Amino acid sequence: MLLSFGPAPRSTTYRRATLRGLAVSLLLGCLIIAPTALAASPRIATLDWTLAETLQALGTPPEAVAQVDAYHAWVGEPHLPGSVTDLGLRTQPNLELLSDLAPDQILISPMFANLTPRLSRIAPVQNFTLYTPGRDTWQEMRELTHGVAELVGRPEAANRLIKSTEARIDELRRQLPDDTPPLLVVQFMDARHVRVFGDNGLYQAVLERLGLDNAWPGKTNAWGFSLAGIESLANLDARLVVVEPYPAGVRETLEKSGLWQGLIHDSRGEPLVLPPVWSFGALPSAQRFAEQLTAALESPHAR
Repeated sequence: MLLSFGPAPRSTTYRRATLRGLAVSLLLGCLIIAPTALAASPRIATLDWTLAETLQALGTPPEAVAQVDAYHAWVGEPHLPGSVTDLGLRTQPNLELLSDLAPDQILISPMFANLTPRLSRIAPVQNFTLYTPGRDTWQEMRELTHGVAELVGRPEAANRLIKSTEARIDELRRQLPDDTPPLLVVQFMDARHVRVFGDNGLYQAVLERLGLDNAWPGKTNAWGFSLAGIESLANLDARLVVVEPYPAGVRETLEKSGLWQGLIHDSRGEPLVLPPVWSFGALPSAQRFAEQLTAALESPHAR
């Protein structure tokens, strides 16, 4: 066997040079592109769970959110990653921690507008409105989705989220039984008082897209619910839908309540109990409510 320690053949040398050139080009390309990519994904902090769930659904998780544990208890999904910093109470966020995080933008809803002067000393503040009386709730949710997506440089993600949400709800509508009775959607505040959901709310918007009737005849506030005593639910020809969580001790009290048990007896079947769904949410909560409600109505125990 002959061993050669001389210069490599020209073809080999050429290939090596070409590969080195490509590697340098790729490295330079990354250095040029990286700042642009980072600029397209600003670091966002938010006090509002509706905006937090929307950011997560768009594939751009927030850097920081207020009351993360409570978010998971009341919103449920989409789940926030462990990297999200908890800012403390939504109404009294830890401003020192927020300042240390130095976000590029802080997103709020009108509920937290009184904090704007203090928050704006840390970063620019954007206020997103939802559930405006007299406006179409579903259209507002679409607009909010587009607005948040534009802010984080992901307009195409908004289009995908809207399209997939509406397609899924249309699919769920086709699965529902034809004989579904009117529904009465409530959430307990204590053992004798509930929020009853109706016009201008997320649950109502979803019921309409699912082709379902809401049995509540009363007026609602700007958030789409009425605060009512459970006695006001009597004589309504409806199937009760209870959205968790129950306040501490309420479920046990209801089991012994003659009033509540009488309401169940006179209603259209056993109450459907759904896991937590954020009633003040946007498209992610809308799809979650549609999924949970359809699954409950299709369950053999619901018939």
